[in-house]
Amino acid sequence: MTQINLTINGRAVKAEIEPRCSLADLLRDHLQLTATHLGCEHGVCGACTVLINGAQARSCIALGVALEGAEIKTLEGMADDARMQVIKDAFHQEHGLQCGFCTPGMLISAWDILGRKPDITEADLRIALSGNLCRCTGYQGIVRSILLAARHLRQIDETQKGTEE
Repeated sequence: MTQINLTINGRAVKAEIEPRCSLADLLRDHLQLTATHLGCEHGVCGACTVLINGAQARSCIALGVALEGAEIKTLEGMADDARMQVIKDAFHQEHGLQCGFCTPGMLISAWDILGRKPDITEADLRIALSGNLCRCTGYQGIVRSILLAARHLRQIDETQKGTEE
């Protein structure tokens, strides 16, 4: 067993894990943070996407012991995040949810994409989401949802800039 120290969703966490324990297993099995889903367990499907030190990463292929001192953010840690709330509302409005299996990874990916490219085009969004698979083939609704969220976030940003001037 190896002891590691992480910050998960803003909270300091010490854990004793086997060297082979993935971050996804640590989150789900040891910390009961079950929004992180396990699909392929090969880093291909994107269901296990989390933020590691602010960047999207596949938690199923990230070994916990390699993350000493890292800052991890899961969907649970975004409960009070304003951008995430806009994205969740858009997923609801545009039917971006089907079975829900891919949803946590899609939401975190959308949050990251819109933070980096608020004016993303549909074509670029489809490329940016190509690492996230939906078993229900709900891509049309997911893409519409993220584009709607992008429009709403731009409107919020414009309104805030207008009140600051």
